[in-house]
Amino acid sequence: MQYFSFLDDSEVRRVHESSLEILEEVGLLVRNEKARYRFAEHGAIVDHETEMVRIPRDVVEKYRAMVPPTITLRGRDPKNDVTFPRKLPVVATASSAPDIVDPVTGITRRATSDDIARIAHVVNEADNIEVFSISTLADDAPKDQISLSRFYPALKNCLKPIRTSVWTVDEAKQILRLGELIAGSPEAFWERPFINFGYCSIVTPLTMDYDSTENLMFFAENGVTAYGTIAPMGGINTPQSLPGMLTLINAEWLATACLAQMSKAGTEQIYNFLPVFADLRDGAYAPGAIEVGMMNSLVCQMARFYNVPAGGYLGLTNSKVADAQAGFEKGMSPLIGALSGVNFIVMGGLQDALMTFDFGQLLIDNEIAGMVKRVRTGFAFSDEEIALDDVKEVGPGALFAGLPMTLDNMTTTTFMPELADRKLRETWETEGSSTIHQRAMNKAREILSKPNVAAFDTETDARIRAEFAGMVAGDSSLPEGWAELDIGGDKISRGRRVNRRAKSTAA
Repeated sequence: MQYFSFLDDSEVRRVHESSLEILEEVGLLVRNEKARYRFAEHGAIVDHETEMVRIPRDVVEKYRAMVPPTITLRGRDPKNDVTFPRKLPVVATASSAPDIVDPVTGITRRATSDDIARIAHVVNEADNIEVFSISTLADDAPKDQISLSRFYPALKNCLKPIRTSVWTVDEAKQILRLGELIAGSPEAFWERPFINFGYCSIVTPLTMDYDSTENLMFFAENGVTAYGTIAPMGGINTPQSLPGMLTLINAEWLATACLAQMSKAGTEQIYNFLPVFADLRDGAYAPGAIEVGMMNSLVCQMARFYNVPAGGYLGLTNSKVADAQAGFEKGMSPLIGALSGVNFIVMGGLQDALMTFDFGQLLIDNEIAGMVKRVRTGFAFSDEEIALDDVKEVGPGALFAGLPMTLDNMTTTTFMPELADRKLRETWETEGSSTIHQRAMNKAREILSKPNVAAFDTETDARIRAEFAGMVAGDSSLPEGWAELDIGGDKISRGRRVNRRAKSTAA
């Protein structure tokens, strides 16, 4: 398909050149001393007293060209590995919400490691979500196992690629040791490292922090799959214009990409971003803004210019429930991204500006992801698909329902939703007038009521728990009191419609 784009080729080049000018003349504030020395060793101009780093354009051009054109995220089961760019976008859950809507009470509370285990179980069965970016924090984590209490229940209950960020290199080493124990030996793990990380080393505007920058270098040096995210807030820490915001974050992405390549040439990267906008009437954080989708379209163009994968946090919402606002905010920006050629969409499960996870929302988002992929699947175009012979055969006033093409294509030409309701109102009312969120919650409960095929075997789990004393349980089980919603009914409120078409009479 031809991708939608806002910028012409000269405008893309102008953004690139302007970004090079920013890095060469303005530079970045780099808090990490090791990173400053690394920049200096590879041709950047560094002032250690002020912590400022300026990167000449020829240095930027040299190292950004080393970024590979693809990236692979690996899962415990190799069948779930994803390499992109590919024809269809890879979809991940959104991550790191502190809260969850309790599936039993419906009241928002702090999330725990048990919640992560259940979410992982559901994600493992969600056919349109390929990557589990760990959805919540774990409020019950022991103080020396903050990240372990997230990765362990996630890996224990999901065969798909798992990723999230960690605070420090020591935490990263703890998680990598977990991977070695799961694999059975260090050699088996490093032959195919199936744990993926994220980091956010840039604090917009133009600042590299200490810890996350340290993580960036550690991951690159050791061949650990990890990618960075740029997270600006338009109107607060970027210019209040889309070209201005794009140029600034493009410079920041180039700087992090260069540092990764300076740490190890060929380190895989994603041009990944979480651009949100401030509602300047009150400064509200607005990830559901339509401009997020517009910025993703611009980022997709820059990623193609650099020949690297494009990713973004799309399908986010400010809504606190799975209502109409959540629907249009979660549908519009991923669709713009799909039409613009995005390769990686982080979207599933979160509400309330990334603060709260909801099981029903996760499965609704899984269905939105399926529709987005249907758009990118496109369609074949040929003389056979035009079906001119069928049109001639059927002629005026007849039906195509019984033709071979209709039967062959009935489940592929159109997307078949599981949760969205397409029934007659009378049928819908007879079945209880349910909302999509109620149906999604019942689906989540159904998944959690069955044994988890992804769970660790007893030997593996014992090996892990022997090394990490006091670790959280990490098991997926149906929460006590989560009853199936009774959405059946037998009463129809609307009468049958009267056929007002005039009856024909014989002449």
